[in-house]
Formats: sequence, C-alpha cells, structure tokens
Amino acid sequence: MNRTGTTTRDRTGRSRRSAERRSQAVTPLANRRRVRRPSRRRRPVQLAVAALALIVVVWLLLAGPVLGVNTVQVDGVTTLSADQVRETAGIEAGTPLVRVDVEAARARIARLPSVASVEVTRGWPHTVVVTVVERVPIAIVGEPGRRSLVDAEGVLFDTVTGQPPAGVVPLDVADPGPGDPATMAALAAVAALPADVRGQVASAAAGTAEDISLTLTDGTLVRWGGAEESDRKGAALAALIEQLANGDLEPAGTIDVSTPEAVVLR
Repeated sequence: MNRTGTTTRDRTGRSRRSAERRSQAVTPLANRRRVRRPSRRRRPVQLAVAALALIVVVWLLLAGPVLGVNTVQVDGVTTLSADQVRETAGIEAGTPLVRVDVEAARARIARLPSVASVEVTRGWPHTVVVTVVERVPIAIVGEPGRRSLVDAEGVLFDTVTGQPPAGVVPLDVADPGPGDPATMAALAAVAALPADVRGQVASAAAGTAEDISLTLTDGTLVRWGGAEESDRKGAALAALIEQLANGDLEPAGTIDVSTPEAVVLR
C-alpha cells in the first residue's frame, strides 16, 4: 500500500465522520423546534381563557348575586332599634357587597340624634356590619312636655315627654348646649358623681361655670363651685352622704364641697 492511497482513504473517512457529526448536531435543534410549535399555538387559547375567567370574576363582584348583601348586622344599640338603623342605612338586599357605599351609609346613620359615632364595614361574603355607639344621657333640660336629653359632651339629642331615664339629672342652665361654659361645667360635676350619689340628686344648676349647685332628693343644697377637682368633690360628697345616713354627722341644710379638702356643713 503506497503513501498516497493511505492519505486518500484517511481523508475520505474523516469527511464521512465530519458529515455524520454535523447531522447529529443539527437533528436535536430541529426536534426542539418541532416541540415548541404546538406550545405557541396553544398560548392564545390560554390567554383567552384567563381573560374570560377574569371577566367572570369581575362580573360576580360588581353585578352578580353570588356576593350580594343578605344581612345588615347592627351592633351596639340599646335605645335605638336595629330596624331603625337598617332603614336609615338604606342598603338594599341583593346589592353586590363591593358596590355598597359604606361611607354614605355611615353618614346617614350618623345623622340620627342618638348616635355618638358609627362604623360601617363589609363582612364577606354577604354581610354589612354596622357598629353604633349611642349617646348616654346624664342630664335633661327644658320644660315638662318638651325636655331634651343631654350627654356628657353637652349635645341635646332626644326629646322626652314622660319620665326621663333613671340616673338622668334635671339641669337648669340659661343656654344649654356644648358651647355654653355653664352647661359644660355642670355636666362635668354630674358626670363625676358616683352612680349611687347621682341617683340621690334631684337637680343641678349653674348660673355660671364657677357657680354650680346640686339639690339632693331630701332637699339638701350642695355648693359645688367650679368644675375643677370634680372627682375629688364627688368622692367627698359620697363620703358625707354615707356618714349622714349612718348618723355619724348631724343633718345639714347645706354641704359645701367647693374646697374638697375642707368640706363645710351648715
């Protein structure tokens, strides 16, 4: 075998092997391309399905009955009725919960005179929750037949034609309301009284913010002074009433607690 023949066969073998390698290198890429083509064709269908699902969800939230209101829950009412609060809220059954204007409902309920504060929230999936804090009366002003209850903030909020609630003290001031200093001073004195003592107060009066007086059910006059130190004055009055009830002190027509550390009985 000569040198030339050997070289020719070697070259031919190398060329064949090189062609086979090129063929093997190309084939996997072609296969990958064939695999990817079906995925690309399915993508528009998947997007369409996702868009349709989103539309259905939005419709259910905004207009569908699935998440509609079927309960308006009212918490915190004692003098108001739950039905009165529901009617004032104006939330119709079946309204999609997400479309309920909770702020508008809150504003309507807040206009009720007996409401001190109110919160309206959504309770998924079918409930609106109304939480009410009612005004608590501590005094009553006006003439019999057209008297108004007053809370500790001086707000006149309800008209009473019969007997006032227990523990509510008749109040005599010239211009009752939250902007009147005499009203606010007298209310501070009444609010500072222990519950059992307040039940023994027939009336309260204030010509000025510094001239508060109470009249007890037995006719005893209590000179209170101003609203400062009302808690100490209330405690001193409670102690004196207990001592008088026990016979430890002689009955007095006037009790002066304007200086609580030096109470005077006359």
